[in-house]
Amino acid sequence: MTSPAPDASRWLPAFLAVALIWGTSFMFIKDALVELEPVYVAGYRILLGALTLLIFLFARGLRPPRGLRLWVHLFVYATVATTVPFTLFGYAEQRVPSVLAGIWNGTAPLTTLVVTLVAMRSERPSRRQILGLLAGFAGVLVVLGVWNGVGGSSLAGQLMLLGAVTCYGIAFNYTRWLMKNFELSALQLSVGQLTMSTLQLLVAAPLIAGAPPSPLSHSPRVYLAVVALGVFGTGIAFALNNHVVRTAGITTGSMVTYLPPFVGAVAGVVVLHEHLTWNQPVGGIIVLCGVGISQGLFVRLGPAFKVGGRKRVDDPVERHPAGDGTRAAV
Repeated sequence: MTSPAPDASRWLPAFLAVALIWGTSFMFIKDALVELEPVYVAGYRILLGALTLLIFLFARGLRPPRGLRLWVHLFVYATVATTVPFTLFGYAEQRVPSVLAGIWNGTAPLTTLVVTLVAMRSERPSRRQILGLLAGFAGVLVVLGVWNGVGGSSLAGQLMLLGAVTCYGIAFNYTRWLMKNFELSALQLSVGQLTMSTLQLLVAAPLIAGAPPSPLSHSPRVYLAVVALGVFGTGIAFALNNHVVRTAGITTGSMVTYLPPFVGAVAGVVVLHEHLTWNQPVGGIIVLCGVGISQGLFVRLGPAFKVGGRKRVDDPVERHPAGDGTRAAV
């Protein structure tokens, strides 16, 4: 007998809040860049997110990750999961509108699938995954407006965004491996990740951008942007998304991926008065359709099956007793 569907009132408010917080993050990055170097925007954001998640960690009676081997992996994981991509998003938004950053962020599930197929040769893509990748690639070409030619500052910014979402693709696969091989929850993993990213940027930021400006020199709008990015975007939103996953399941929790690009587009146009050409939102929709196809959103599929004893790309990750009911998901 199948279990009844969870009451939407238990998870829908948190689901919508996550979409709103993550969708407006690109707008707040743009605001913070008015007075801060991109590497410091990333550093303050990660520091505040780490402190916020530490509060949640101790409130749930959990401890930070332990073990030298695990912390070595967390150092590498933090580099590709937050330190590099968060910094790249900042430098990219100096060159492109926040709307484009939101659209590119929506391609993360596709780069995750590409990295999975390249890194794990034993996993075979299904036809829908290949079709989804092709659709997503076509959407990226539409976003770029390749028929007009690309170059200059905008191209450099978009290449940075491509690098950032490629890091996300590596990080999501690394997440799967870490949660299969170590006894830690998703919350513990994120606390370790953000702690290592904070230490990395504490050293790297002054080398890249010089000494930080005096905190007293910032306007209230920049303070608001940094708090929104760190406390809410990197801290509270994670806890809310974990609540959605525990309450409504991993499939529902992963669906939040589709909303931030649309929220980001509205915020960029309405609040920041950014200009959009027709191909950018159209290309973004094609990209999200590709993501939906690759994840089986438009087709009812049976349980994942194995061919020749090998796992399929979309097989679930094993769940550890120490976990909190989540698995790696885009």
